[in-house]
Amino acid sequence: MGKQIIELDVRGMTCSSCAVHVKKALLSVPGVEKADVPGWESGKATAVTQHEVDVKTLSNAIAAAGYQASVKSIQNLETPAESELAAQKNVDFDLLVIGGGSGGFAAAIKGEEMGYRVGIINGGIVGGTCVNVGCVPSKTLIRAAEAWHNAGHHPFSGVETTQASLDWSKVRDQKDDLVKDLRQKKYVDVLEAYPNIKLITGYATFDADSSVRVGDKSFRASRYVIATGAQPRILPIPGLAEAQPLTSTTLMDLEVLPKSLIILGGRAVALELGQTMARLGVKVLILQRSARLVPDHEPEIGRAIQEYLEQEGITILTGVQVERVSREGETRTVHARLMGQTRAFSADQILVALGRQPNTNGLGLDQVGVKLDDNVAIIINEYQQTTNPIIYASGDVTPNPDYVYVAAASGSLAATNALNGNQQPFDLAALPGVIFTNPQIATVGLTEAQAKHQGYQVKANVLPLEYVPRALAARDTRGFIKMVADETSGRILGVHVLAAEAGEVIQTATLAVKFGLKISDLTETLFPYLTQVEGIKLAALSFSKDVEKLSCCAV
Repeated sequence: MGKQIIELDVRGMTCSSCAVHVKKALLSVPGVEKADVPGWESGKATAVTQHEVDVKTLSNAIAAAGYQASVKSIQNLETPAESELAAQKNVDFDLLVIGGGSGGFAAAIKGEEMGYRVGIINGGIVGGTCVNVGCVPSKTLIRAAEAWHNAGHHPFSGVETTQASLDWSKVRDQKDDLVKDLRQKKYVDVLEAYPNIKLITGYATFDADSSVRVGDKSFRASRYVIATGAQPRILPIPGLAEAQPLTSTTLMDLEVLPKSLIILGGRAVALELGQTMARLGVKVLILQRSARLVPDHEPEIGRAIQEYLEQEGITILTGVQVERVSREGETRTVHARLMGQTRAFSADQILVALGRQPNTNGLGLDQVGVKLDDNVAIIINEYQQTTNPIIYASGDVTPNPDYVYVAAASGSLAATNALNGNQQPFDLAALPGVIFTNPQIATVGLTEAQAKHQGYQVKANVLPLEYVPRALAARDTRGFIKMVADETSGRILGVHVLAAEAGEVIQTATLAVKFGLKISDLTETLFPYLTQVEGIKLAALSFSKDVEKLSCCAV
């Protein structure tokens, strides 16, 4: 007979004796094998029971002891995978994960921790996008360029400098060393710490019988998680492939930096690497199809970041319709329409930063009924389950946002739901995001337009950084904090920050959005003086006070 873990919220406990009474009450119920109350202050209790135990019986027992209880969650220990294992003796794994990046590792580790037989299939270098060709190397180069810039090397501001004075090969090698070190510590060494996870090297393809083929071997599992990630998207622009454009991956591995660079795109990758290259002495032109940069963000952010990047010598054109690309020798030319006129823009190299394409090709998903959307991403429900009920997916191969922490969280959740049954949906309502330009762009929650579209009576305020003492002390008042709230309840719906250190500020706002805090909750909370995060409180105060008339400590 199967078992279940029942977690209850308990009200009325006021001392240690109360916790003892609740535990005794639970243990008095027939079929309860174990009970735990982690201190009366927790307001919680957990019971391990046989399946036939009714949760109402537990609540009644606690009520008889003088307290009130309600069920918070129920976890079945006899899971769908276990039931299938009893009938299927020929499966190789309880859970088979395809992909060895952050999402795949999170899924495999979760499955192993739950006591299941786990395999992980990985083709290519272990570690996935983030550590190898994504956030780790790019942020390392961003920091190097920032240090070079802050040391006074401003190629477009009248201070003489040449690329020859920059040892690019040394910067690149230091980046590669960090990547290798983190890949070893965070993936190779971690895998060795879980000896029950079997690593299978190669590329996976599903067969019609729901087995997975790797080379000349086949493997069968009760449940699968696909976490194959994504790669830079190359749009079918005439002549683009022949011009051999750079991607974010190949740009960071160049032997020699170009003298000039055209970037197609105007979102995170385009802006981060565009500013980095400009600070390292490359002449940069950004061509953006939309009417403004980062069009998914608040319009104030798009306008401001364009101004700051242009101040550093980057040329930015928006509303550009690229028609074709040509190449003559080592010169690449983008032919486009801008304001109704045909224009040609030439440079040594072209960087394509037009989003990412999920790695679904070659997986044989059509063989097993896994459907894709128009962007060839795997369609999933809120439990990370695909259109095939035994196959789940996580990370960049799905429509989820392309963040490594989203991939890891969704991978762990996919494994849990696959092995325990669909019990927990993936909640992205309070998802923080950071673009590592300087100043940084950090956001969480709804924009003003999104909040209005969802029917909220919106009030929104913008606090310039010149009112934040930390920014004044640092002599960097570029940017602002925009707070979006529900006028009726005062609940904070979104916070959008353009500032140095914005990525360190946004988590406070994330907690405010996640837990439904109101503007008054922030204004009544103490924030340390001369910190950038104090700006969050000042932004909240700006709804009811004139910040120009506040004392230095925002009261």
